[in-house]
Amino acid sequence: MSAVMPVDLPIDDEGKKELARGARKADRDMFGKTKRRLTSRWATFAALIIAILWTIPTFGLLISSFRPRELIQTTGWWTVFENWGWTLDNYATALQAGNSQLTMAQAFVNSFAITIPATIIPISIALLAAYAFAWMDFRGKSLLFVLVFALQIVPIQMALIPLLQLFSRGTIFGIPVIQAIGSAGYAQVWIAHTMFALPLVIFLLHNFISEIPGEVIEAARVDGAGHGQIFFRIILPLTMPAIASVAIFQFLWVWNDLLVALIFADGNVAPITKLLAEMTGNRGQDWFLLTAGAFIALVVPLVVFLSLQRYFVRGLLAGSTKG
Repeated sequence: MSAVMPVDLPIDDEGKKELARGARKADRDMFGKTKRRLTSRWATFAALIIAILWTIPTFGLLISSFRPRELIQTTGWWTVFENWGWTLDNYATALQAGNSQLTMAQAFVNSFAITIPATIIPISIALLAAYAFAWMDFRGKSLLFVLVFALQIVPIQMALIPLLQLFSRGTIFGIPVIQAIGSAGYAQVWIAHTMFALPLVIFLLHNFISEIPGEVIEAARVDGAGHGQIFFRIILPLTMPAIASVAIFQFLWVWNDLLVALIFADGNVAPITKLLAEMTGNRGQDWFLLTAGAFIALVVPLVVFLSLQRYFVRGLLAGSTKG
């Protein structure tokens, strides 16, 4: 008596739609369950208080950015109704600010040229490392992961001088990397931000990837899928919410960074944060221009966060419930 081999029946379009509806319903149920667990009246009240306290200084900065210099330096923003006066001169002056090598418009372009690669590069490397730590077995994996996680406690300032010495030679382990990819001066900023971001990004993505059900990975291996197919066809699609969340954090961190920019981004490759720091003048006499300059630099992070907010929330809630 011959054994009957199981045959995988093809799924028609209606079946695929039913599976998709089931997946969406499961996502909604998980979101509702998580919301009920994490939400309470006291937590909502505390969140509102924190949001108000956090917003008041920003609101004051916005009002000050439209006030004349004399009023900014002599009165507080809360006296705006008593000392009436509005102008766009602060924004006009801030947009025209610059030095002999750079203008505000060029600094804006430099910020994009620094931030986008400095976000994509560490996330790409961290995804591969996180998958390896989560689903590949190799000798010393646990110890190596602990060492990578421990790098988060190393202050950035401790790595500045070694990195400067490394970049001054223009080579990494004898390979002329800086000259090969960074003739414009961006490469050293990309490398610095990548090195500082990798420990935290690897840790966050590892936590998400390790929560993927092992049955899915094992089923793919039984079907003959290798690590490359599992990574690109299973891990990447399921990890997109976490990738979006980490990308938002990294983008905002790099865009608002000043320390790395002061050390590694010189001359005509300086980002907007460095130009804002120079806008105050030699003795800080033009500090009032920072009110307008801050909101000019705030436009891009605000657009990025609002456009990816849905993925950001999904990434924060992912893995919070199991079963």
